[in-house]
Amino acid sequence: MTDDQFKNRVILVVDDEERMARFIRLNLEHDGFQVVEAFKGMQAIQSLRDSMPDLVLLDVMLPDLDGFEVLKLIREISVVPVIMLTAKGEEDDRVHGLELGADDYITKPFSPRELVSRVRAVLRRTEVLSGIGSRDLIEVDDRLNIDFGRREIWLDGKLVKLRPTEYRLLYHLVQNAGWVMTYDQILSKVWGYEYRDEPHYVRLYINYLRQKLEKDPADPKYFLTERGVGYHFVDFRRQKTEPA
Repeated sequence: MTDDQFKNRVILVVDDEERMARFIRLNLEHDGFQVVEAFKGMQAIQSLRDSMPDLVLLDVMLPDLDGFEVLKLIREISVVPVIMLTAKGEEDDRVHGLELGADDYITKPFSPRELVSRVRAVLRRTEVLSGIGSRDLIEVDDRLNIDFGRREIWLDGKLVKLRPTEYRLLYHLVQNAGWVMTYDQILSKVWGYEYRDEPHYVRLYINYLRQKLEKDPADPKYFLTERGVGYHFVDFRRQKTEPA
C-alpha cells in the first residue's frame, strides 16, 4: 500500500461550522485528497449526486436536517462510506450513527493525524470489501446459505441485506469457522490496525449479525462467544463430516 494510494479521492465534507470545514479541507488536501464542501443537509444530498464522492464526513449538528436524517437519505441512494463527526462524550450519537449505517465516527475535537488516519482506514476497508469473493456457495445448515461471490446471504430462503461492515465481519468469521478470532484480530481485519483499542465495535456488530441471522439471538448457534477472548463462527464443515 503506497502513500499515494488514495491520492485525488473525493471527500464530501458536511459541516455548517466554516472554521471546522476549512480545517478539515486543508488537512485532507494536504494529504492529496480532493474536497467538496456542503454546509446543510439537503445541500449534502445534492453534492453527493453531483460529485459522487469516495467518502463522506458528516457532522451530526446541521441547521436544516440533522446528520442522522442526512445519513438515512444517503443510505437510500448510496453505499458510499460515511464517517460521522460527533461531540465529545456523546456515546448515544455514535451508536445511533453506526446503527443507521455509518462506517465510523470521529469525536470532536480531533487532530489532523487522526482525521487522515480514519479516512484512510475506512477507504482501505472499502477496497478490501470490494475484492471479497468466492465461487462457492457456503451451506452452513438448512437455514443459512452464504454466497460471497454474489454477496448474497440467504436465511430461510429469503435474501438478507447486510451493511458493508456487517458483511466484512461475517466474511472473516466464516473464513475462519471453528477458530477463535481475538478482538485484536477481528478489529485489525475488519476495521484496520488503527482500531485495536475499540473492542466495543466488535461487540456491537456481532450483536447486529445475531439479530439478523440467529434464530434466537439470546441463544446464538452461529456467532459464538469466547469470553474475554473474542468470537468464532460455528464449525459447519466439521458438523457435516461427523457421523449422525
